[in-house]
Amino acid sequence: MTGGSRSSTDIRGGHIGLVVTIIALAGIASSSGPRWTLIVAGCFTAWFILALTIIRIRGGRGSEAVRRAYVATFGWGDYVTP
Repeated sequence: MTGGSRSSTDIRGGHIGLVVTIIALAGIASSSGPRWTLIVAGCFTAWFILALTIIRIRGGRGSEAVRRAYVATFGWGDYVTP
């Protein structure tokens, strides 16, 4: 990666997306119980593992591959902030 500011923006969006996901999971847990909470959490986990697998196949290594999979899973958080 070449841009330090772009990477920090991606990570910031990933953190925001993770927080929103956790809040949504708490809401699901309080209204629907553990079954749907585990289903939704499992979907996010499956998406992360799929993204990490694809990144690893395409040559990503180490913590950079994990960072890219994290951003692919939760990077949409940039779109929920003003």
